This record gives sequence, structure tokens and C-alpha cells, in this order.
Amino acid sequence: MKVAVVGGGICGLSLALDLHRHGIEARVYERAADIKALGVGITLLPHAMREFSALELGDDLLKAGIENRESCFFNRFGQLIYREPRGKFGGYQYPEVGIHRGKLHVILYEAVKARLGADAVVTDREATAVEQDETGVTVHFKGHDSVRADLVVACDGINSALRKQFYPDDKIAFSGINTWRGITRRKPILGGRTYMRVGSINTGKMVIYPIIDNVDGEGNQLINWMAEIKRDTYDKNDWNQPGRLDS
Repeated sequence: MKVAVVGGGICGLSLALDLHRHGIEARVYERAADIKALGVGITLLPHAMREFSALELGDDLLKAGIENRESCFFNRFGQLIYREPRGKFGGYQYPEVGIHRGKLHVILYEAVKARLGADAVVTDREATAVEQDETGVTVHFKGHDSVRADLVVACDGINSALRKQFYPDDKIAFSGINTWRGITRRKPILGGRTYMRVGSINTGKMVIYPIIDNVDGEGNQLINWMAEIKRDTYDKNDWNQPGRLDS
């Protein structure tokens, strides 16, 4: 069996590795021209680390990120409400890891090339449609030749062109929550192994956790943060538009 995976993000690359682990041939087709370390932080909970460990990537991801020891919840005035141990410190078999999304992506990408071959990820391939017949499927790409496979799996994200083909009226639901994300370089907070939540969605919420240790050789960490608050309107936002400081 030959599988065409449309989308070379975390999901598509993980799927390709898992298919290879089970002896199934796969090739990934990614819209972007290059795979780059983009994004900010992401938390890999124990069940995610279990799956990555099955792909023999657990140690690499743990080395590239930071193992969380605890989670702390504060009210909006900075007063501690409760704390609890996380990951292995909370009794799980696998750790909880804070990591830069770009590092996770590149580790998956390099693993796919090493195990499936240098040509296993084809970039600059924007899928536009898929056709199925009795012998397999044909995937069509913008400006490039179509490819044949026994099976196609759409991993092309929230604006999936293939999903749109089958569900043309599908729309993204906006819940009224605005989110701002970023990373800051600074000294460790609470020992540098804590996942922090501050405040509530109604009055303003912060999520803060470290993702890279000693990022500059001076003991500073790269710390991921997310701020969000619920608005009264449900008008859909668009992250491709310029942001406004007054919003």
C-alpha cells in the first residue's frame, strides 16, 4: 500500500512515521516551499509523549524541551490557588514536556527523512483536489503534476482544501475568545519547571511555561506565554490580518 499524506505539519509527519513503523509506504506533500522552525510553545502531555516514544522520539523531544514538574494556578491578583505535580512527578509513565513548536516540527521532519528517505517529504505542493476510482486515488496540486496513491489522508490543517471538497459549507466557529501569544527571554520563574495559569477567561487569563533552558548561556530560559480574554462579540477573527493594539 502507498499512502499520500497531504500536509507536512506535526500531524502529517507523525502519521508518516507511524505508517512507516507498520511497514506502510508513505510520502508527505507540503504546501510550504521549506520546512522551518516556526511558532512558539506547545505542551506535550504524557499521552502525547507516549505516542512520540512509540516513534522512538521521546528522548530527543525531552532533550529539546523542558520537563514540567508541577502546575500552578493563580488568581488574577497573583495569589496561589493550588499546585499539583505533573507528568512523571504526578505518577504518569511518561513526562510532560514544554517545547518550542518549531523544534518539535524539525525533529519530526528530520526523522521522516532519515527513516523514509530524503524524498519522503515533497515541498511546494499545494493540494487542490482529490479523485477516487476503483484502483486508488489521484491527488491534484496547484502548478504541479498529479500523483497516484492507494490512499490519501488530509492533514492540511484548519483551511484544508481537501476537507472543503467534501464539506463545502464547513465554517470555522469562533467562540469570542481573543488570544495573544509570544515568547520572552528571562530568568527562570518558580524554579523553571512550572506550568502556570493565571486569572480566568472572563477577566483575562495568562498561561506561562518555559520551553528552552539556558537559551543564551547566561541561565535565561525561553518562556512561552499566552494571554486571552473573552469578548462580547462572536465576529470571526482572521490571523492573516494586521493586529490592532486597541483590540
